[in-house]
Amino acid sequence: MQEVIIKNMVCPRCVEAVRQVFEDLNFSVIDINLGSVNVSEKISSDKKKLLKEKLKERGFELLDDKQTQLISEIKSTIIQEIHYQKEPAVINFSRLLAEKLHYDYAYLSRLFSSVESRTIERFIMAQKIEKIKEFLTYGELTLSEIAFQMHYSSSAHLSAQFKKITGMSPTGFKKLQNKARKSIDEV
Repeated sequence: MQEVIIKNMVCPRCVEAVRQVFEDLNFSVIDINLGSVNVSEKISSDKKKLLKEKLKERGFELLDDKQTQLISEIKSTIIQEIHYQKEPAVINFSRLLAEKLHYDYAYLSRLFSSVESRTIERFIMAQKIEKIKEFLTYGELTLSEIAFQMHYSSSAHLSAQFKKITGMSPTGFKKLQNKARKSIDEV
């Protein structure tokens, strides 16, 4: 079995697009998650080159460098927790990342900051704000429910942080005709 780490794989549609690339190239996919694919066979250098080309055509990148892979795994873990968990859970991201990736959080934090030019905390905040924008756009939850879902202590805390980052209140954002949102991979 071989694990392949893929950059820009940030949503369920991405998973399906990557699955299709692997199936088109006749790989036996064992498991596929945001940011990674496990295949049953070792990938030859010729097949790896072809895989890189096919993934690039669809906007993905095959990662070889260990540090780049680790950054991608950090991002995928955070995105999975913020955007795709069904139930709100009490999240301590530093503990989650350290346990899942088997590295000391201080090391992960320094590596992330040096490569991304922002902290893990700022990345988490940006992802949370985009998720909040999604909730506000759909209008299915109250601000208090969104605050609970996103692990804020109160709707006032959520509102203050939202305004600090976006320059407008959640209510102001809801009133916009053209709600400026980013795709997850652009955050």
